[in-house]
Formats: sequence, structure tokens, C-alpha cells
Amino acid sequence: MTLRVSQRAASVSPFIVMDVMRAAYEREIQGQHIVHLEVGQPSTSAPKGVIEAAKAALDRDRIGYVDALGIPALRERIAGHYRDTYGLALPPERVVVTQGSSGAFLLSFLSSFEHGDRVALAAPGYPAYRNILSALGFEPVDLLTDTDHKYQPTVDLLRRAGKVAGLIVASPSNPTGTTVSEAEMQALAHYCHVHGIRLISDEIYHGIVFGGEIVTAAACSDSAIVINSFSKYFSMTGWRLGWMVVPPDMLRAIECLAQNLFISAPALSQLAAVAAFDCKEELDGHVRRYRENRDLLLAELPKAGLDRLTIPDGAFYLYADVSHLSNDSRDFCRRMLVEAGVAATPGLDFDRQRGHGTLRISFAGATAEMAEAARRLQGWKR
Repeated sequence: MTLRVSQRAASVSPFIVMDVMRAAYEREIQGQHIVHLEVGQPSTSAPKGVIEAAKAALDRDRIGYVDALGIPALRERIAGHYRDTYGLALPPERVVVTQGSSGAFLLSFLSSFEHGDRVALAAPGYPAYRNILSALGFEPVDLLTDTDHKYQPTVDLLRRAGKVAGLIVASPSNPTGTTVSEAEMQALAHYCHVHGIRLISDEIYHGIVFGGEIVTAAACSDSAIVINSFSKYFSMTGWRLGWMVVPPDMLRAIECLAQNLFISAPALSQLAAVAAFDCKEELDGHVRRYRENRDLLLAELPKAGLDRLTIPDGAFYLYADVSHLSNDSRDFCRRMLVEAGVAATPGLDFDRQRGHGTLRISFAGATAEMAEAARRLQGWKR
């Protein structure tokens, strides 16, 4: 007897970048050297202070279950981070530590929306938002942004989307690296609050900014949910640790969900992450390298015909319009991998309607790897 696979699971689209990463690794196993521009992951390890704190925790702590909302020391340090970075007096009680930002997305969506609710988000945008929403029985609503909007949501786009229960904003954005200005964030927060729309602000690339202003939605609205992570600026991807800033009236509901879905975020990661906020000098050095990588690629990729690039304000991505070269971004990236040994992500991962003519390039790796990728692409005979 063949047992069924739920339609909920079967209907969820793949996370294409993971498919690209697997294809790249398969070619490496066959002996081909691949330059990885596909995955949004720092090439650096966790900060030295974090690693030392983890070693110390293993020696002194039994590493058992901890509070579902997070260990008090980490919640207090995160609250202190908002004071030091944004000048925001944030009670530690509003901080919820999660299993990466992915766990925070689950908790925020489940605590904010009812089955069938429509949730607006920018296209292009991070594909897991859409896929998680769909898996949970919510309806993602694409806001078709463009360069005039810096690929970011606006009040006008939101108004034209019709009745929605939520809005997801990412600043800096994946895949474009663009940011929302303070004035626009204030406008979005005000519109959402007045119209009963839950604003969820993904701020996991905060800290990786190349100039200009950066604003947290927590400073704009007490009803917004803010999501952040230790994976990007803090260079701790595999530690699976993130956090949320939540409205006080949602705290108990989120706690109950966290208790049942996760019990708690990893205890060892939490104990170690307390030290991450003391590693700013090391981490800011990574940001200087990302800026160098960005500037190198902006100068060199046009020589390879990739001359329609969105200039990012932050994060570590370039979003490239390749419609003059191909109308099939998956095939374009496949040939780039096979023929040039460079892995990049098709735009279809981020924009289902228009991504056939775009791709995303991650510059999170070593500068020497960026230079090698540019050299290979300049010599690639399409």
C-alpha cells in the first residue's frame, strides 16, 4: 500500500540555491574546482571569543534544556545591543531566542496569522518566506518591486495589494542588498498599525552595511515583530541561533509555540553567543572585506557582460539582470557552473514571475575567490 504525501508538503517549492549548492559539490567531487557565489554564508568561522566561550561552556555546563524564550544572559545582551546600536531602550523580556531566523519565521507566522490569511512580501525576495507561508496554509502575496522602489515594499504597493494580514520587510534585502530608509520604514509601520497589518521585519543583515542609514522596525512600532540572527554579521551559520523582538501581548503565545515546537534553541550556542557582542572589531573586519569584494565585482563583472547590477547598500549580494544574455536563468546558471566553474543562484528562486532574467551573486567569500570568479567569467565563451 502506498501512503500519501500531504499536499501541503508536495506543493512547497524547492529552495533552488540548495539544489545549486549540491550540484556544485557534485562537480567538486568529480575534481572540478568551483568558485562558490551561490550560498549566502560567511566563509569565516565564528568569532574567536565565541569559540572560546563554547569550549568553556562544554567544560563547566551540562548543556541541557533551557528556557524556551532563551537564557537570561543572552536575552539581556541582545537588549543591550539595541541600546548600543540603535539607542533603543528594549526590555529583555521582549527578546525571544530562536533556532535560527528560520525558527523565528515559524513562530512569527504561526502567532500572527490565521489559516488562509494573505501576507505581502517583496518580489524579488527571500524564497523561504513564501515557501514557509505556503506550507503553513497562508497565502503569500508578491509586491512586484523594481529599481524605482529599490526593490523594497512601499505603502502604495501595499495599498494596491488589497486586504492583507501581514507584511514582511527585509532591510538589507536578500537578494538585492537594498535597504529601507527611516522615513519609509516609519511610513510602512504606521500604515500597518493603522490597518491592522502585522509588520514582520527581517533584519538578519544588520551590521553588514556599506554606508547610509539603517533603522530597526522596533524603533518605529511596538506592534512590529523584528527578526535577527547570529548567522550573517556574527558569522555563526551552523550554530542555528536567532532572535525575535516581539510585542508584549504576543509573548505568551510565542512561548507556548516555542515550548512545543522546539523546547529551546541550542543551549551551547546560546552560552557561546553571549560573547559575540564583545567581538565587534573582528566582525567589522569581515564587513570591510565584504565591501572590498563588492567593489571588486562591481568593477570586474561588467567586463564579463554582467553590467546590469543592483548596487547593494548592505548584505553580501549582487542582483544581476541577465535578460540581455538569457531568458532562462536556471540554464544560464547551469552553464556557468559546468563551463566556467562558477556557482550562482537563478533569479527564479527570488522572483517567480520575472526571475527568468536575473541571478544572485554572493560575495561572502574570500576576496581571492571573487577575483578568480571574475577572471573565469570574463573568459567564459557563451
